[in-house]
Amino acid sequence: MGKATIGVLVLAAMLGLWGISGYNRLVRLDQGVQGQWAEVENVYQRRADLVPNLVETVKGAANFEKSTLTAVTEARARVGQISPQATEKIVGDPAAFQRFQQAQDGLSSALSRLLVVSERYPDLKATAAFRDLQAQLEGTENRIAVARMRFNEAAQAFNSARDSFPTVLIAGLSGQRFAEKSYFKAQAGAATAPHVQF
Repeated sequence: MGKATIGVLVLAAMLGLWGISGYNRLVRLDQGVQGQWAEVENVYQRRADLVPNLVETVKGAANFEKSTLTAVTEARARVGQISPQATEKIVGDPAAFQRFQQAQDGLSSALSRLLVVSERYPDLKATAAFRDLQAQLEGTENRIAVARMRFNEAAQAFNSARDSFPTVLIAGLSGQRFAEKSYFKAQAGAATAPHVQF
């Protein structure tokens, strides 16, 4: 074998190793995003599981606003309409990701309104069951915020690696396997301070 042939073989081996290394890095980062997504789903499921108990507890309060309970129940139903098959591919589908976030934000808004309205019912606030559910819900909301933050961090690490040269070439050759990941964004109107009137 001549020096040129050996040089070509060495170059081909180096390119092959670089391609394998880049691909494996994208796989590892993609799995990190998938793992964080699973945690997001877990905490959202925990919240969805608390809602029926919360609604039943609140129903016991005399004259509690029916429209508030209906809004919570309907928002919970919209979240439940997202099928498990849809959530499997949601991380790589920006439109599906946005629908998922809108459904979850709708439930967050309805629950916030329910808790605000419950302030008008001292008997309800005094019950241990309501206080326990309220504490669990607040804890779950904190877990949701942490899970969303960690998901965004994993998505950012993946997207940064995916869009960096020369890894972007490997991502491009892999089709939708390494599609760019979406991020959770603040709820609409979150930047506006609430109006407080005494």
